[in-house]
Amino acid sequence: MKITDLDTTDLEILKILQKDASLTNKEISFKLHKSIATVHERIKRLREQGYIKRVVAILDRKKIDKSLIAFSQVLLNDHTADTLDTFEREVVKFPEVMECFQMTGTFDFILRVATGDMDEYHRFYRKLGTLPKITSVQSFFVLSETKSDTAYPL
Repeated sequence: MKITDLDTTDLEILKILQKDASLTNKEISFKLHKSIATVHERIKRLREQGYIKRVVAILDRKKIDKSLIAFSQVLLNDHTADTLDTFEREVVKFPEVMECFQMTGTFDFILRVATGDMDEYHRFYRKLGTLPKITSVQSFFVLSETKSDTAYPL
């Protein structure tokens, strides 16, 4: 399924849910001038088709003491399927790793890492170093956050 398979009502539902997934079907139906049953069935179908992967609460990272964000680039010393799979399988177990992307270019992976402070990051860095086949890790620390959005443009 592709986004082009969706009609305008489906797209509007997705836009609304991306902004505030806590809205009830009744509130969404009011916004779209559709029946509650229609909205309920469409959301159910969008979940079944995989357009909606999950519904979460986005927390204020500073209020939960995760104010230090790092983007860590990881270079592995070989690129066999086993090495890549092992790294991915192990790195996602670290609770500090919020996102892990395999990349093209100079580095193999970019990790978004959330910790409370530099000491906590240093402990994470030491754990990361225990993973096999890592050649280097280069980290960049966020000074300020200008934009942080979770909604995709539709």
